[in-house]
Amino acid sequence: MTLAELSRDYEAAAVPLRQRLHFLRAALAKENDPEEIWHLKRRIAELTPMLTEMNELAELTARYYERGYYRNEKYTL
Repeated sequence: MTLAELSRDYEAAAVPLRQRLHFLRAALAKENDPEEIWHLKRRIAELTPMLTEMNELAELTARYYERGYYRNEKYTL
């Protein structure tokens, strides 16, 4: 598997996360129960870093071999 293929896999894996976050945010806007609001906010807080990391890794693997590409220090040794 090449890094370009891996990048496409990360992008594809991010789609359901993005959709789920959209659904949770819409549910949060309609919710009135404080306990349910807490649960929705907690789930959003858990999924948001996952989506961020998927996006970062998709970009990193897509552009890894480009000359002059500034890599995220988080993913370097």
